[in-house]
Formats: sequence, C-alpha cells, structure tokens
Amino acid sequence: MKDSAFAQYAADAIKIVQLTDTHLFAEPSRTFDGVDTEVSLQRVIDLACENHWPPDLVLATGDLAHEPLVGAYTRLRSLFNGLAVPVYCIPGNHDDPTVMGEALPSPGVHLTGSARRGRWQFVFLNTVLRNADGGHLPASELQRLDKALWAEPDLYALICLHHPPVMIGSRWMDAIALDNPDEFFAVLDRHAQVKAVVWGHIHQEFAAERNGVHLFGSPSTCVQFRPRSDEYRADTAPAGYRWLVLKKDGTIETGILRLGPEGASAGGSTPRA
Repeated sequence: MKDSAFAQYAADAIKIVQLTDTHLFAEPSRTFDGVDTEVSLQRVIDLACENHWPPDLVLATGDLAHEPLVGAYTRLRSLFNGLAVPVYCIPGNHDDPTVMGEALPSPGVHLTGSARRGRWQFVFLNTVLRNADGGHLPASELQRLDKALWAEPDLYALICLHHPPVMIGSRWMDAIALDNPDEFFAVLDRHAQVKAVVWGHIHQEFAAERNGVHLFGSPSTCVQFRPRSDEYRADTAPAGYRWLVLKKDGTIETGILRLGPEGASAGGSTPRA
C-alpha cells in the first residue's frame, strides 16, 4: 500500500476527507439514476483509503440517505463505523433529521452542533426545510452559529452545511440553494476567524472566495450533476471526494480526487487556500 498523501503534512495539521451526497437506500438493490450508490460509495472510500488515509475525521455533508428510512441509516452507520475514524454528519434535503438522529449515531458517528480539533473549531448547521429541496437557516441556527463563534474567538473555524450559500451557475440548482445567504454571511462577517465553508448538495466541484473566506462545494460519491446546466442533467464526471488539510496558521490545502473507469484514481485539483 502506498504512503498516504497526508503523510507530508505536520502532525498538528487537521486532515479531513469529505464524503457527501451518498444517497444510500434501505434496500441494496435500489439505484439512483442507474448508479448503485452503495457500490459507488465503497469505491470512493477505497480510493480515499489508498490516497488520504487515515484522516483525523470524515465530514459527511448531507443527503446521506436517498429516502430517509431507518434501514438506510443503519446500513450507513455500519459502513461509517468500519472506517475507524470519527465521522461527523449533517442532514440534507433527502434526509429526515429526526430519523437520522435516532438511527445513525454511534460511538464513531456523530451528529453534533460543533467540535474542536487542535487550533480549529467545526460548526455543523442544519439547513433542511421539510418537504422542500431548497434550504434555510432558521434564526435558531444562525444564533447558534454566532454563539459558537463568539465562544471560541482564538480558534480558526470551518463551517459545514448542506445547501450552497452562493449561486453556482446552474439555474435549477441555484433555485434550491440556501434561501437566506445574506443572513448567514452577516454572521460570518462578524467573526474574522472563519476561514472556510464547505457543503454538499451540488454534486460537483466548486471553489470561490468571499471576504477572505473560502467556499467549497464537492462532488457526490455517486451521481454527478452537469455544471452550468439550466435543468437537471447527470454529468459524465466520476464520483469522488474532497480532502482538506487545516494548518495551525489558519491556511488550508484542499483538492478533489475522483474515481477512474474501474474505480482507480482519475486525479484532481490541489489548490492552496
């Protein structure tokens, strides 16, 4: 087995693998747009194990189940426990936060509002609107975010949510993004320690910057969405994951790694932020 790409980084850097939009079913025979989501997820995990393992933690940023049934979360919990690293989960629009909260947590799988690792704080937000594909941050979540950031001003912060807080250039996807981004960014603008925001939902790679805060969207572990499309179109890009390295000086390195035709690496970007 080759050395992990994480081996080059200092021991005090926080190494992360982000797995998002896994869309697992309760029944193994079910598929999403012709893709066996469990097989695809396992291949992506295998790819991460070959290239960026072990991380300090895994971020699972929503749409963990395709249909929010106990059986789907039970299967996912078993798979995540097998990773033997902490997995932090947030819900997406395909998830039911209540069912997810009852069926998914275990000693290795966490549903929590925040966490701390080294010089970094992680804040996990719930943007789910019942019976809607778009997202919203209620006043309670915005207040919780603000309070968490005020409580740890000396830690750098990474914010995790499911719905994108910016337009990505796909008309159909932009219509179901976070519906109150101005309120979200108003909170972030009060806290200089916020360094990055990461999300799922868009099933494609995205990177931008706003007021010194890096904004990262990531590919799904199953079906990909065609970028800059007016309506839903599956893309031919392979499934993949995002890796991140959070350094003690507040800088970030990140990249995307995707599967090849037979589950092998197809390469990816490695920007520094």
